[in-house]
Amino acid sequence: MKRLAVSSLCMVAVTLSSMALPAHALPSFTQVRADWRSTDVVITDRNGETVARVRDDFRVRRGDWVTLAETSPALRTAIVLSEDKRFYAHSGVDWQGVAAAAWANLWNTRTRGASTLTMQLAGLLDEDLRKPASAGEGRSVTQKLGQAAGAASLERSWGKDQILEAYLNLVPFRGELVGLSAMSQALFGKFPEGLDARESALAVALVRAPNARAAQVARRACGILREMRVPRECEGLEGFAQLALLRTGSVAQRGTAASALPGHLAQPLAPHLGRMLVSQARAQAGPNAPVPPYLRSRLDAGLQRVAVASLQRHLRELAGRHVEDGAVVVIDNASGDVLAYVGSSGELSGAAQVDHAQALRQAGSTLKPFLYEQAVEERRLTAASLLDDRPVNLPVGGGLYVPQNYDHRYAGWVSTRAALAASLNVPAVRTLVMVTPHRFHKRLVALGLPLTEAGDYYGYSLALGSADVSLLALTNAYRALANGGRYGPVRMRDGMASVPPTAVMSPAASHVIGDILSDRHARARTFGLDSPLTTRFWTAVKTGTSKDMRDNWCIGWSQRYTVGVWVGNASGASMHDVSGVSGAAPVWHDLMEALHRSQPSVAPAAPAGVERVALTFSDDLEPAREEVFLAGTALARVSVGTSSARSGVPAIANPADGTIFALDPDMPPSAQRVWFHAEGVSGQTARMVSWRMDGKPLGRGGEVAWLPWPGRHQVELLDAAGKVVHRIGIEVRGAVVTPGKTEKARESARR
Repeated sequence: MKRLAVSSLCMVAVTLSSMALPAHALPSFTQVRADWRSTDVVITDRNGETVARVRDDFRVRRGDWVTLAETSPALRTAIVLSEDKRFYAHSGVDWQGVAAAAWANLWNTRTRGASTLTMQLAGLLDEDLRKPASAGEGRSVTQKLGQAAGAASLERSWGKDQILEAYLNLVPFRGELVGLSAMSQALFGKFPEGLDARESALAVALVRAPNARAAQVARRACGILREMRVPRECEGLEGFAQLALLRTGSVAQRGTAASALPGHLAQPLAPHLGRMLVSQARAQAGPNAPVPPYLRSRLDAGLQRVAVASLQRHLRELAGRHVEDGAVVVIDNASGDVLAYVGSSGELSGAAQVDHAQALRQAGSTLKPFLYEQAVEERRLTAASLLDDRPVNLPVGGGLYVPQNYDHRYAGWVSTRAALAASLNVPAVRTLVMVTPHRFHKRLVALGLPLTEAGDYYGYSLALGSADVSLLALTNAYRALANGGRYGPVRMRDGMASVPPTAVMSPAASHVIGDILSDRHARARTFGLDSPLTTRFWTAVKTGTSKDMRDNWCIGWSQRYTVGVWVGNASGASMHDVSGVSGAAPVWHDLMEALHRSQPSVAPAAPAGVERVALTFSDDLEPAREEVFLAGTALARVSVGTSSARSGVPAIANPADGTIFALDPDMPPSAQRVWFHAEGVSGQTARMVSWRMDGKPLGRGGEVAWLPWPGRHQVELLDAAGKVVHRIGIEVRGAVVTPGKTEKARESARR
């Protein structure tokens, strides 16, 4: 009677499976593989090498598609023994298995079941054939018959290896892990091709019970190992299973594919750049559009490795000096391609996930080249102009600003070349007095630096880098110096719109600054002749250290590349006796050497408007040399009092053109004065120059005081012949004198 029942069940199954069932047409193997998408966005370098993976889909975790050839033989054996022993013999439905299952059901005996790998794959490919969401419920009779029909269809159009390969990529293993690649990397930290017998048995045991406890998974895996004839692998299996299953939870919490990468890929080459590019691509695609599965960056993976290795090596050499983090950026001068982007020191960092190439840090002395360029461009200074490097007290709103040099020593009169190359602070502040914080701030913003406050907020300390900038923005601003004053955005990945560069600085003045920063003799006063700033080929470079040694910079360019390095601590804590030349400069030097190992870097040709002149100094202030000048500003000999950028022609030294004054409403108007100072005048000459305000006489001499009047005004300096030699515009804002005192105030303003 029972045998008759079993036979009847088999006949029913055969009959129903041959009927036209309401099942959807299943896709081809080629279509399934083409439609497969990892939950990670893969970021490659310019040559297609993977440098980062960033998770973009948080519903499930899928890795790359794994071919059967890339799958461990042990796992292929385990899955067939466990799920479908006659996989290579049947044609989709294992009728012997169906009969055995039916017979066991009649006798209430537990058995493996009759569902083949092909039937399970049909269920994975067709949503209507999947199990109900309710726990404890199996597939319906209609679903099972649909699986059988789908399996028969797959066997007719797919090969056995294709069926097994697709199944291993589509089957859920545990929690959010779908497919062999995600499971292998998350649980065992390796690629599927490296799974051994023990790991394979554990993985296959999860197919039937994805959320089972470790002990249950271990028992099931031990049974599989016995079928694989390696029972000795059962020893200690439960503990091994517990460790493996714990990893799935930690990977889910971390949430980025990088954390699930195996062994040598546990730290991807460019994780910070990867996250940045995915964020940009997501914003560009829109809220509902998918991010492309592959993004090609402009990185050079080989150079990126050099940058990572150099940064970590030099930070280890600084052990004991309380410095653990750093960042590196390398940009191609011509294209703006970011060739290397290291956001942190990785395992050495206290905050490895923070992108320190984008973090805002105090710029230190790295802003000085832009200040001196502006002063040279405005013809306030030349490379030979003498600046007073002695203590100075500058009145500011809260009292006095007293800048000091890094070593608390002063050199007296020094040329602009020596002041910039040796990074002297006091001459830089004196230069900012000429340029004004307001105008210098506008220049820095035009160069892409993210200064969030107005120039007056920073005041004179802006000359010494009190503003916060990012390494990426600062390095790109230096690239503008390398490109003759033309500024353009960087290019991080393929497909970014090309933006023509904008002329921000004078090509001639930019060339002068580059000439100064390439002069190792000029910087010898501070750095010596032999330091990491010196290269075998032409480079121009500047270091910087922020207050209390919190931030440490070295940025410079060659004929083709601009390299920026930051060293410090993620917490902002001070380093111990680490300056730009000892912290960031060695990494900069390594990268420049790597970039120019097989290609030259020669000094740029002087642009139009630059001339080189033999120069001497009186009183042996500095050695004789050839100096570069903007056309019309050259001097053959320099002495104290005759080094004006205008070669002795009187000029308005202070205030600068465009200066805005604000009247203090709490002070009587008669107590507020603006002083105008002239340069290039002394002794008898000072008595011969005169001043004019809005076309009316203001006074005579090298300096005059003026009672400020609200509005915009034009100030002119006239020589002895009454000819206007310099003209500036200023603006006064604030309180207005009462009408009854208007004429008196105007008359007082003219005196």
